[in-house]
Amino acid sequence: MNKRASLLLFSFRYSTLASNFRSNKESNANAQVMKEIIGNLKGKVEEIAKGGGEKAIKRHEERGKWFVRDRIQKLLDPTSPFLELSQLAAFQVYDSPVPAAGLVTGVGLVHGRKVMVIANDATTKGGTFFPLTVKKYLRAQSIAEQCKLPCVYLVDSGGAYLPLQAEVFPDKDHFGRIFYNQARMSAQGIPQIAVVMGSCTAGGAYVPAMADETVIVKNQGTIFLGGPPLVKAATGEVVTAEELGGADLHCKKSGVADHYAYNDLHALSLTRKILYSCFAKESTELGTISYPLKTFEEPLYPTSQLLDIVPADLKTQYDVKEVIARIVDASHFTEFKQYYGTSIITGFASIYGFPVGILANQGVLFRESALKAAHFIELCDYRGIPLLFLQNITGFMVGKSYEEGGIAKDGAKMVNAVANAKVPKITILMGGSFGAGNYGMCGRAYEPNFLFSWPNSRISVMGGEQAASVLTQIQKEALEKSGKTWNPDEEKAFRSSLVEKYEREGSPYYASARIWDDGVIAPQDTRKVLGLTLSIVTNGRRMAQEKPAPFSYGIFRM
Repeated sequence: MNKRASLLLFSFRYSTLASNFRSNKESNANAQVMKEIIGNLKGKVEEIAKGGGEKAIKRHEERGKWFVRDRIQKLLDPTSPFLELSQLAAFQVYDSPVPAAGLVTGVGLVHGRKVMVIANDATTKGGTFFPLTVKKYLRAQSIAEQCKLPCVYLVDSGGAYLPLQAEVFPDKDHFGRIFYNQARMSAQGIPQIAVVMGSCTAGGAYVPAMADETVIVKNQGTIFLGGPPLVKAATGEVVTAEELGGADLHCKKSGVADHYAYNDLHALSLTRKILYSCFAKESTELGTISYPLKTFEEPLYPTSQLLDIVPADLKTQYDVKEVIARIVDASHFTEFKQYYGTSIITGFASIYGFPVGILANQGVLFRESALKAAHFIELCDYRGIPLLFLQNITGFMVGKSYEEGGIAKDGAKMVNAVANAKVPKITILMGGSFGAGNYGMCGRAYEPNFLFSWPNSRISVMGGEQAASVLTQIQKEALEKSGKTWNPDEEKAFRSSLVEKYEREGSPYYASARIWDDGVIAPQDTRKVLGLTLSIVTNGRRMAQEKPAPFSYGIFRM
């Protein structure tokens, strides 16, 4: 190395050391300034985190409601971090404080999976939407859509902040864009879950109405397009908020909400269960499904008890949940729309660790039952959850009022959903399988992957007694038109022959002999048969090595 090069190298080293020395000398001063800046930030964030203030929080808690950040903490896994977004939104923007724009958004873990949480803070201006509230909301949805994060909306809001409605309501990126985003994300298979924990008024009512699944808290959550004051002004009707849009109304009559919660803790527990069913679709890079998802526990009750539960006479009603409790893991069943359309039971469970969506008959199908079933089938199809149909059905309800109510078109929605569901389908005929009920509950024509019958089951266009009554009446009228009479013995013989014919042709042995099913099984073997068939159908999906077909629409609330 020449002398000049050596001097240059020494000069560079000296310069570096001097620089480091100066940095060390100044570091304490820099750190002190930075600590003051950070302290200032921390103070602002802590103040913002208090929400609308102690008085507002106290009023909130006196109503039995948790503060927004406590709700989020209980929703997330105990050890989950929470990446809160836009904490300083609306800071010193408006004439009066609107901490965090009255909205907490961020990403945390539920069952180890990342979710986007969007939660109204009702202690801040009643959770109403200011212009920056909307902007913050839309930013959270944008992140969720880009990163494919399920959205959980903890709803507790009085709707738009009316004094600033012109800056909130009409434009492209205003209030309506929230629901537009919900519909688009649902269409992409990104779960949209709403938890109504307080007011949900006016346009805001579309958040739960457009969600895939909705939870509402009794005597606390309300959903309505127009609240009691507006209803009174518009129609003169005097009604309470609970009567107009409470949990009983929306879970039992309107069907707008799906899950009935008794308090905030129960609501968040139900939400975690819903999200677990959303996460049942474990995808590889090829989009196939990996099962089983977890270890399993045997049912709490022995399958042999099925022989005692199911009555020999098909006309005798029994609780089908007693059957479900004896075939699913740990007898654990998360029911969907428990209080709506109660003649069909729907919900999520697992069998030998394989997730399933169960539809089980509890009587004749009414229009509400059909709509509930269609909604549930779509949810399972979106989430890649196999469907299990437990058939014991006489058909759809008939009569003038039911025809006027549109039983045919609503029943058709259920049949349409069954026909188009792309997930595996398994059907068990546990009792009657009559008429269009056979179609709605995935009979042979709807290509279930497997269909098995219990030895007590019956399948035909209608029951023998009903068929005999109909055909006897037709024959009687035909004879009367031709001036003939029918003596009682002839009528009785005619009826008896028809009943015998329908009983013989409706037998599971008659059906199985013609390969209308895949076998007749003993009830106590149902769980084992389902475990084997679920392992077969899910293996078929893995081996297919192809992505599931895309969806072109969101979940339509029926």
